[in-house]
Amino acid sequence: MKIVSIRQADLPISSPGKNAVVDFAGLKTSAVAIKTDQMRNGKTLVGYGFGSIGRWAEGGVLTDRLIPRLMAEPPDALLDDAGIVDPIHCAAVAMRNEKPGGHGGRAVAMGALDMAMWDLVAKAEERPLYRVLADRFRGGAADTDIAVYAAGGYYGSGGVVGLEDEIRSYLDRGYREVKIKVGAAPLSEDISRIEAALALLGHDGSRLAVDANGRFTLDEALAFGRAIAPYGLRWYEEAGDPLDFRLQAVLAESYEAPLATGENLFSHQDARNLFRYAGMRPDRDIVQFDAGLSYGLSDYMKTLALMDQMGWSRRRLHPHGGHQMSLHIAAGLGLGGNESYPGVFQPLGGFADDQKVSDGRVCLPDVPGIGLELKSELWKWLQDNLS
Repeated sequence: MKIVSIRQADLPISSPGKNAVVDFAGLKTSAVAIKTDQMRNGKTLVGYGFGSIGRWAEGGVLTDRLIPRLMAEPPDALLDDAGIVDPIHCAAVAMRNEKPGGHGGRAVAMGALDMAMWDLVAKAEERPLYRVLADRFRGGAADTDIAVYAAGGYYGSGGVVGLEDEIRSYLDRGYREVKIKVGAAPLSEDISRIEAALALLGHDGSRLAVDANGRFTLDEALAFGRAIAPYGLRWYEEAGDPLDFRLQAVLAESYEAPLATGENLFSHQDARNLFRYAGMRPDRDIVQFDAGLSYGLSDYMKTLALMDQMGWSRRRLHPHGGHQMSLHIAAGLGLGGNESYPGVFQPLGGFADDQKVSDGRVCLPDVPGIGLELKSELWKWLQDNLS
């Protein structure tokens, strides 16, 4: 196998509205296509990827640094013993001459490139990616269906009535658990939104999570925790800044129900500090690391090894992102579940067009690669812009 070309482009994502910190209008991410000299079923073998959801495109990092390093390498040096692209070695090549620390934009760029590499590998082996991952990293054991929750509840013009309609649509699609945004409105208003959601969920707090997107100060986080404690929610997510481990630790001392965080940590080093210093409790709390935002699987495997070493079950990891790559990782590596964006962040949100959610779980399609081709709107964009 020889890599013939690597192309990237900015992929526009439809805006769901606002969370407590960010207005997503105009959001774009980086999409990547890796073309090879190989053919499968009469078609050129191409791997596709993107930089997950919620961070801006990083085309400059890809075009100026990561892609040129790969293309300058002798083609055979990028392959494994079977003659297929080696994503972990490719990640090391792409990251040459990058200083440690400062994880952020380049972690997203590398995540997009890495996703395309793994899509390519699975297509070369003519198997779904989750089966490839299970065989390589989990002794062949794979989960055939994954628990998924519907993430939404953004602030918009619909108010509580709009929120209720949105949650009903998720329940009609087969979801059991949902997550809504908090922190941008007065406490009383957020409590009204929570109570409206719970009324549709059978007043079962374990079916509702809330996400403050890092908005609160310590005092605000504690006050909000006290206000929602009686509801017994599934989790209280990202109360404060993602790197404020002291805030997280103090909150954990007073808030007994599950906490969640990690989507805005972009390396195994940051994950290690979270486990060391943030007071996270492995018997109840949730982590949400997203490979598409954190250098891809080459670094993600180091995070999973840290979890194993530090007494955390991988089932406590529910990846952020709501996309097919995280779904394959969850199934192939034995994670606890996966976020889903069934109504927002198109064309990336949600899974394959014909994948049905049943009782809060979804099966993975039996097609080679990640299956981005099974999302018709996304596939058309990839063909129009990266072919």
